[in-house]
Amino acid sequence: MSVDRVGRAAAAERAVRGRHLRRVWGVPGTVLGRSGWPPTAGQRLHWHWNYWWQAHLLDSLVDAQLRDPQPERAKVIGQFVKSVHLRNFGKWINDYYDDIAWLGLALQRVRALGLSDVDRAISDIDAQLHEGWTDDAGGGIWWRRGDTFKNTPANGPAAIFHAREGDITRARDLTKWLTDTLVDPTTGLVWDGLRVDTGELAKHIFTYCQGVYLGACLEQSDVESASRTVRAIAGHLAPGGILRGQNGGDGGLFAAIAARYLALAVPHLPTPEAATARTLVLTTADACWSGATPTPSGPLFSAEWANPAPSNPPPPDAPERDLSVQTGAWMLLEAAATLA
Repeated sequence: MSVDRVGRAAAAERAVRGRHLRRVWGVPGTVLGRSGWPPTAGQRLHWHWNYWWQAHLLDSLVDAQLRDPQPERAKVIGQFVKSVHLRNFGKWINDYYDDIAWLGLALQRVRALGLSDVDRAISDIDAQLHEGWTDDAGGGIWWRRGDTFKNTPANGPAAIFHAREGDITRARDLTKWLTDTLVDPTTGLVWDGLRVDTGELAKHIFTYCQGVYLGACLEQSDVESASRTVRAIAGHLAPGGILRGQNGGDGGLFAAIAARYLALAVPHLPTPEAATARTLVLTTADACWSGATPTPSGPLFSAEWANPAPSNPPPPDAPERDLSVQTGAWMLLEAAATLA
């Protein structure tokens, strides 16, 4: 690993942890990420419960622990896991199948490092993801309970989760449904979803849909589909070789999810696509780092990595205030640090 890339990832970790990680409701031994910085009054109280943002923040803490194992961080990860359960009012799940799949993926990695007892949490998530499958529109799981929309953001991470749990049949079925239903045969890009009640395809193109489909294909050694997806990302979603951002809010995590799975793809793909995936991650990481604004608490990253971040502190309506944006940049830099 490049020392420079490792240093960048470490600086991003310090910045995000220093600005965003705080106790939940003042309870000792708890910690979650405030959803904004500088925080509003509601954000100080963790009133805003961005469940799936926290899942990616936990995933980034695990990335950092793999990069540089530290007892202090291991303790924080354990506290973070318990705090998710607390803030979610004593449950691991909610009504959104995509949300719980993201948390499940992070918890699987926590379990692999032996950092917390998460067996019950993973079991609860596994059961609800299985519940989400129906034969409507040929299969797949819903976006959320009681809805009529089946989409890539739910089915992609669920396929990865099931594959890592050893449920190869369900992982394969989810990925096949995505391939048959939501992959554009012309561009190779993955569409957002299908409105089952009307049959309407939601053909919005998001970077994170490409990332989770790529991840699902990797888990099943589908090199052909994974390679096609890398080519599609490079050809359509990375102007100038830099992954395109999608503003703040939930969009602040989209490109980072693509970057995570592009980095994971590098060792598993043929030379042309492996080189493309690697270059996409590293070029994007360089742009993210060079466009950051220095602050006393560390770099403040832009929501659009091809553009510089705003001045410090960011304006009240700036997307750079969002935990999603800053965690996304950290996730990108951790992905880059894994590439030799």
